Amino acid sequence: MARQPRPVLLPPLVASVALLVAFSSLMPSSDAYDPLDPNGNITIKWDVVQWTPDGYVAVVSLYNYQQYRHIQSPGWKLGWVWAKKEIIWAMNGGQATEQGDCSKFKTIPHCCKKDPEIVDLLPGTPYNLQITNCCRGGVLNSWAQDPANSVASFQVSVGQAGTTNKTVQVPKNFTLKAPGPGYTCGHAKLVTPTKFFSLDGRRTTQAHMTWNVTCTYSQFVAQRSPTCCVSLSSFYNDTIVNCPTCSCGCQDNKPGSCIEGNSPYLSSVVSGNNKDSLAPLVQCTSHMCPIRVHWHVKANYKEYWRVKITVTNFNYRMNYSQWNLVTQHPSFDNLTTIFSFNYKSLNPYGVINDTAMLWGIKYYNDLLMAAGPDGNVQSELLFKKDPKAFTFQKGWAFPRRIYFNGDNCVMPPPDAYPWLPNASPRVMTSLLLPLVTIWIAMAFLMV
Repeated sequence: MARQPRPVLLPPLVASVALLVAFSSLMPSSDAYDPLDPNGNITIKWDVVQWTPDGYVAVVSLYNYQQYRHIQSPGWKLGWVWAKKEIIWAMNGGQATEQGDCSKFKTIPHCCKKDPEIVDLLPGTPYNLQITNCCRGGVLNSWAQDPANSVASFQVSVGQAGTTNKTVQVPKNFTLKAPGPGYTCGHAKLVTPTKFFSLDGRRTTQAHMTWNVTCTYSQFVAQRSPTCCVSLSSFYNDTIVNCPTCSCGCQDNKPGSCIEGNSPYLSSVVSGNNKDSLAPLVQCTSHMCPIRVHWHVKANYKEYWRVKITVTNFNYRMNYSQWNLVTQHPSFDNLTTIFSFNYKSLNPYGVINDTAMLWGIKYYNDLLMAAGPDGNVQSELLFKKDPKAFTFQKGWAFPRRIYFNGDNCVMPPPDAYPWLPNASPRVMTSLLLPLVTIWIAMAFLMV
């Protein structure tokens, strides 16, 4: 009788590591690295520009170095924890959301909290409370889309803080909400003091101290489910490939999490008490995403081919201002014309020009309205054919990936893409079926 092989038993530590690796491969990555914007971040610069009897005056600036991810209304919130017992005497260009307990002071400070949280002031703030790059309601546009409005600043007068470079201590535990979670901030690092130039450019001054904080974004930290999806269609196939079912997490739906577009209660629900909530109220669909991007291969010419892109908003609670798309396709190196969208080439891989950033034209379609008849924007793109690469076979004409407002959208599986009629497995099967029938009949006749 043959001896049965003994099972191989892994040591407990090795088995635990193997299980950890297996489970981690099934979980979405929370890494903040974005392959299409590898250097994207928000840098917070804290410049001490003046000493006071018990502290200093500083200008704090937020620089959005992200190519396409921006912060829209209701805006950013910046927080930190003081290293000692500092207080905020006064602010310009921003304000603390809470004053805290200032009962021991005869002259009441602006904020006495150990962990203050600062927000931007609103447009229309009196001039004596403003500074440069303030008062946009916390809106911070992306570096590529609108560099002039990608910086925000406020001035803060800090007390009980020390009055020299050796006695001032750097705050810690910086947080950035934009407006919800998603950003993770590192430690503050002392850097070379910032230099400032006079209006005529003939004189330079510098800060007494400067420290920087770098904050990076992770879509997984922001929300566990995606926020957009992609559907596909073409002129050469009647099949419309919809967004994958439950692309944005509808398996966790609760009653009232979506509403039918023809519901008689639609207007009352949308205008209810939660109309300013950050949680989306979406139209009931199979994908349950706030945003759907549709890519339609529209036409084929002798030397060109045309694509139509439609972005539809299914969120009843959100108008998307300064929206943008990032699309990856090898034909963007041969883009000839784009209608009714702005375009900027992104080159995350150096010389390979296959990534495009698209956004609306100001005062025309830069605002994507909430779900409804006006809740969509669209454009067409005309590409020149590259004889070495162009083909309609195997889904080549469809995008490799699409981002909306910096979030990666869920794509349909590649085997679901619209196929050319002569390349479809189902068509080939239907063509072979009559031949198989004839062969079987001939075999019976020969017996």
